Amino acid sequence: MTATPATELDQPHDLVGIGIGPFNLALAALADGVPGGLAATFYEQRRSFTWHPGLLIEGATLQVPFLADLVTLADPASPWTFLSYLRARDRLFPFYFAERFHIHRAEYDDYCRWVSDSLPGLHFGHQIDAVHWNGERALFEVDFAQLDAAGEAEALGRAYTRNIALGVGTEPYVPEPLKPLVEAPTVPVIHSADYLDHRDRLLAAGHITVIGSGQSGAEVFLDLLRARPAGAERIHWLARTEAFAPMEYSKLGLEHFTPDYTRYFHALPEQTRDALVPRQWQLHKGIDTDTIAAIHDELYRRMLHGGWPDAVLTPGVSVRTAGRVATTKVELHLEHIQQGTRSRMTTDAVVLATGYRERPLERMLAGLDPYLRRDAGGRPRIDERFRLITDELVTGSVYVQNAERHTHGVGAPDLGLAAWRAASILNSLTGKEPYPLPRRTAFTSFGLERREATTIPGQALELTPLAQGL
Repeated sequence: MTATPATELDQPHDLVGIGIGPFNLALAALADGVPGGLAATFYEQRRSFTWHPGLLIEGATLQVPFLADLVTLADPASPWTFLSYLRARDRLFPFYFAERFHIHRAEYDDYCRWVSDSLPGLHFGHQIDAVHWNGERALFEVDFAQLDAAGEAEALGRAYTRNIALGVGTEPYVPEPLKPLVEAPTVPVIHSADYLDHRDRLLAAGHITVIGSGQSGAEVFLDLLRARPAGAERIHWLARTEAFAPMEYSKLGLEHFTPDYTRYFHALPEQTRDALVPRQWQLHKGIDTDTIAAIHDELYRRMLHGGWPDAVLTPGVSVRTAGRVATTKVELHLEHIQQGTRSRMTTDAVVLATGYRERPLERMLAGLDPYLRRDAGGRPRIDERFRLITDELVTGSVYVQNAERHTHGVGAPDLGLAAWRAASILNSLTGKEPYPLPRRTAFTSFGLERREATTIPGQALELTPLAQGL
């Protein structure tokens, strides 16, 4: 293994981004347009950009409009808009006549790859090992390993930077009762994140169980249903939620995904925020109404020639424990929450549509741990501008993307806020306003005092309460 010369010592970066998912890609795209230039570089462990490849199911669409691309809601004149991508792909007129507001998920993935292939300063195949603060130089040290095609480290390096943006994303979540099943390969028990890689194996199973009532669970169930023969579907769909419920998609409901609501949520007491997020599950964990309609239509179509389809949909059920029966089946121990009853079910394959959790940052940020300020739950405290709150000895900023739900609310993982958050970070980082942002974004006033954002060049964001008549 060789060491990469530390040529950056005399010319530290303004910004190093760790992770290249949609959110840091949005930051890189907007950083590319900062007047006067910004010395920014981004590192990603994967060999190239990919976005949920296991869930790029044929026909699946985004749950946000195409305007929620990487840059448009902050800079519609940017060369990295979705419309610019369509022009580069010679698809502007077909898209115009298609009249699609919600684009295919596979098309969004290809759009992001187009941006990542064209932007300067993106380094794939680089694993970040540690981040330290060098007080003497007033810089962050970012240690990385350059990976070969097999994922093995072939060279080590270090980058120096005044600021960092963490965009490492989330990872698939597997409930404790099912972890032993996933780790043993004899029966297919897979997370929905890997669905397409195992689709043929799942379809070959005699009986399939899907666990989870969100959008991913619904899309997997629908895809399996469409591929199974009528009358012999043999699919069971289980969910903890009390119903297979639609996502809140009313126009005023969507205002929970505005900067106005993000600011309101951040200003709430910590205990209030913690109690509020679980109650808002239908804002981000429900099912798109078109998907619900497609599932019902498919089930109804299978009744037209007599008989009910062999598909069972059961909400309000939790999996208490699970185990293997011989080497070919899985036994699920179930409990119905409202009935207070228990039962067992045997199945040949399981798809876990059990969602995602924020990736732990402890190992990567161990070198900064003495400087971090934490809340009552031991989580990093994050200010309004998405910066980790640190000891005053750290004069640089560590920004986070999609790791701040506990401080900024349900909009943290939403693609619709990607451009606004990235622009907010760049405005804060530069101390200027390369991307003027709207003072107000919602008709709803979420508190008795509506707080509007005002930016003073060279200073942190200020919030101004506005008196309102009741």
